Amino acid sequence: MRVLVFLHDAFGGRGGIAKFNRDLLGALCAHPAVTEVVALPRVIVDPVGPLPEKLTYWTWTRHGKATFLAGELLALTDPRWFDLVICGHVNLLPLMRLLEVRKRAPMGLILHGVEAWQPVGGAETRRQIGRLDWFLAVSQFTKDKFLDWTGLPEPKGLVVPNAVDIAAFTPGPKRADLLTRYGLANKRVLMGMGRLEARERYKGFDEVMEAMPDLLTRHPDLAYLICGEGTDRPRLEQKARDLGIADKVVFAGYVPEEEKVDTYRLADVFLLAGWGEGFGIVIIEALACGIPAIASNLDASAEAVLDGQFGPVVNPKDPADLIRGIETALAQGRGEPPQGLETFSAEAYNQRVHQMILDPLARRLGESL
Repeated sequence: MRVLVFLHDAFGGRGGIAKFNRDLLGALCAHPAVTEVVALPRVIVDPVGPLPEKLTYWTWTRHGKATFLAGELLALTDPRWFDLVICGHVNLLPLMRLLEVRKRAPMGLILHGVEAWQPVGGAETRRQIGRLDWFLAVSQFTKDKFLDWTGLPEPKGLVVPNAVDIAAFTPGPKRADLLTRYGLANKRVLMGMGRLEARERYKGFDEVMEAMPDLLTRHPDLAYLICGEGTDRPRLEQKARDLGIADKVVFAGYVPEEEKVDTYRLADVFLLAGWGEGFGIVIIEALACGIPAIASNLDASAEAVLDGQFGPVVNPKDPADLIRGIETALAQGRGEPPQGLETFSAEAYNQRVHQMILDPLARRLGESL
């Protein structure tokens, strides 16, 4: 089987979507019936690094829409064609129209979260949605939202949550040099991680900062570590000053992968309590490091804590409920990862992708598994 994949980013990308796409490409390449995966990324910001065996990664398609279209046209000239086409983002769907000049291959769509919760795109996007053989959502929450406005049959929707390399994220002590760097020695640390983009103010950073003055009356040693970079950082920094907690809020900026585990270990509580998360892979990473984590009941992040099994679920729009969740997590304390976290392991992810997508296709094509 040959698979053609159109992506926003994957290898050489940052954030949860890029991580999901790297895992997806790895799972596709790991299937015994797959002979080649050809992937076209729109964005590359970091070194690509090692690639899975059987992956052909066209890095040159990242240079704007014109080169991405050129990559699609080049794929169309491949005499062998493909047995499966995957569109990695709903915004790329209109580009799938060009593929109709070739013999039709089964087509799937990947949904990451908020981009698919409301009607998007124009007539061509809607037409391509109607042509889908399946769509894969990273959460049941996102699947349900997409079905609500598309009217697609429910069986076309698959759910495959994000994966974490559980073995790479482990409990450990707070690293002394990082405590010094961020001024967190002798502090109990609340931590959040995500892009600080003005268009993505659903991450919950504002709500946690607004809760800090109340929390500090009972926990004067508390600090809030915000990890991430983006256009909204100046506004958030000013908000901390306006709330009188600028000395209690630390903006770490972008955390490189090689420091991520040790940065999680600085936390006493991890929060992803917003209202726009498609899943929340950072919650799983924090939990694997033995850090209590808090999710939201307004988005899909609750699924990352198995709806309360792994940690508190709160309404971030309700200050009292948010504070209740923080108090609960602080009382729980750091420790070992929760039992059952392996449901989000890379092995479980690969198994889901194989059983839901590749095994049925291989049987239809008469490939040996």
